[in-house]
Amino acid sequence: MSRPASPAAPSRTDRPSPGPPHPARPHPELTLRRTTLPSAFTRLPNLLRWRLGHHVLEIQPWGPDSVRVRAGLHRVLDGLPGALEHVPADAPCEIDVHDTHATLSNGLLRITVDAADGLLSAVRTDTGEELLREQPPHFWWPGARHFDPAGGGTYRIEQRFAGHDDERVHGLGQHGHGRFDQKGTVLELQQRNGEVSIPFALSSRGYGFLWNSPAVGRVEFAANGTRWVADRARQLDYWLTAGRTPADILARYADATGHAPAFPRWASGLWQSKLRYRDQAEVLDVAREYARRGLPLSVIVVDYLHWRSLGDWDFDRRDWPDPRAMVEELRALGVELAVSVWPSVSPLSAAYPQLRDAGHLVATYSGATVHAEWPDHEDAPEGIGVAFYDATDPGARAALWDRLQEHYYKLGIRAFWLDACEPEMRPGHPQNLNYAAGPGAEVANLYPREHARGIHEHLVEQGETEVLSLVRSAWAGSQKYGAALWSGDIPATFEALADSIRAGLNVALSGIPWWTTDIGGFHGGDPEDTEYRELMVRWFQFAAFCPLLRLHGHREPRVFQGPIGVGGGPNEIWSYGERAEAAMTASLRLRERLRPYLHQQLDAGAATGLPLIRPLLLEFPDDPAGWDVDDQFLCGSDLLVAPVVRPGARERRVYLPAGPAWTRLDGAGAPTTRYEGGSWITVAAPLDAVPLFVRDNAQPFTPHRELQ
Repeated sequence: MSRPASPAAPSRTDRPSPGPPHPARPHPELTLRRTTLPSAFTRLPNLLRWRLGHHVLEIQPWGPDSVRVRAGLHRVLDGLPGALEHVPADAPCEIDVHDTHATLSNGLLRITVDAADGLLSAVRTDTGEELLREQPPHFWWPGARHFDPAGGGTYRIEQRFAGHDDERVHGLGQHGHGRFDQKGTVLELQQRNGEVSIPFALSSRGYGFLWNSPAVGRVEFAANGTRWVADRARQLDYWLTAGRTPADILARYADATGHAPAFPRWASGLWQSKLRYRDQAEVLDVAREYARRGLPLSVIVVDYLHWRSLGDWDFDRRDWPDPRAMVEELRALGVELAVSVWPSVSPLSAAYPQLRDAGHLVATYSGATVHAEWPDHEDAPEGIGVAFYDATDPGARAALWDRLQEHYYKLGIRAFWLDACEPEMRPGHPQNLNYAAGPGAEVANLYPREHARGIHEHLVEQGETEVLSLVRSAWAGSQKYGAALWSGDIPATFEALADSIRAGLNVALSGIPWWTTDIGGFHGGDPEDTEYRELMVRWFQFAAFCPLLRLHGHREPRVFQGPIGVGGGPNEIWSYGERAEAAMTASLRLRERLRPYLHQQLDAGAATGLPLIRPLLLEFPDDPAGWDVDDQFLCGSDLLVAPVVRPGARERRVYLPAGPAWTRLDGAGAPTTRYEGGSWITVAAPLDAVPLFVRDNAQPFTPHRELQ
């Protein structure tokens, strides 16, 4: 699968083709060695091993059309933390060993290893097209796989591949740089608020690549090569798959790292949230007002500081006197209550000494457990600092659940907002921390996935069949634990809206099918400002087609206690004036009518690995423009959405992918004008409607049935 040349991107079409695949050529001084090392290879029934001195390389089939590649010094280890937790059933593969090289073929993928230097290349078996090829930066040293000692049996590891100017790279999690194509970027492999490291890349050359290491590091997609770096790891480990289409690649990735569960029916309506509802009375007043206005509401959220101290994981009864009665009244209104759960633990909390003494807190190498600056309640001494529980320890996950079960779940609460789950550290240096799973530099990126894992597994043990946790960070495999990622604390601007669309499309290509944003952005936004009201409407129209539709933000007038916000202005649909309320209400009612279609698509995605929001390239990989358009998307297989991302715009240019014809739907979802595919059109975009199209012969979606 190669991305077709696009007329919309002339700067890319005039570049030379990388040419036919060819084996790596050693320096002339090394030519003699090529014929002397047939014993470099060991062939096992389902594994090919190459060895030269201490350097060991192992390749084995890992699912259809896929291989796992591991390399180390002296040995290759099993059981290290990663995303490939389960060995798939043996796949039939062909291993051939020759004097100068060996090959392992598995379906569409053939790996060739050079006997002299162990350099690896991958090609498609059906076309012979080169997918990727190891390339050293120098003929002598360092090699394409490089290990620098880092102490304690770990190394700073580099893996280098040849670069290709015409390659597009997508996925890699969520980043705020505003780019859809990751080619030409340097990305840190480290979790931060709004920066989510998922080390899976989907290439226009027809492969998917998972860097199967939770180590802190970086990846560089440069013109002169691609380089993956782990600052501290025990061995090199990656997974490679080939596919005829991007959808095939995502399906293989889901098979390898886990499929998302069924999307909960209770979660697909409107989520109402703000920073923050201060007490029980305010939450109930908002829910009652939604009911009085006849506006459908699915979830209302209690944000942070509903506790007395971080690590209490409980309601402060001064502000929340009867949470059980609150939950029961909300459920009678058809509304779920979601509560914020931070992984942080203050020494002032009742849980702190128990977690500390049980070894369930992350510590520095000197043993200190309090290492993050974060203010606690208003009566706390300044500079008290906080710790955080060790989500990589099953015992610590169980200890957290004991408290969540006692203080929330027994009250009827089953929706948890796992905020700050990178985890949020100040300063953000995981290298000096010691987790149960290993040194911080080696395993830190694993934390958000294991945090979601603990919640998911314990809820399932309680018999829950619809589990979803809203998370601010994720790693490879988070999807199988019901993680719904959101965009983090982003600005309240039109630029942030446009960037969020591109970020969401890359999340979709990272194997995380459930994603959303804070409608209107997080930082600021004045409900009395006419220009900001327009942004809210346009953002709401975009979010209406995301898996979660969620109002949240820290609105003006904002209130701070030290460096953190403790309150803000209103953020309900009716908070933005009559015109904005009417426009958002129209989008909300459209969303309600779409919910059967959304669940149909989400249920199918649980089996196929496909996300709900899809870049055009995912459904139309043979359409050149599908690889360039980054400000519109498909909702499921049949709806094309073109959000308005410029202030004051009342029309927008839309690309309709080649193949089917497309019918414009009005603000209520009724069909209007029909257009042929493969063309750019300019359509009206009044404030109360997003440009929306349905493809011809969409089955089983029928506009008249779903939207009337």
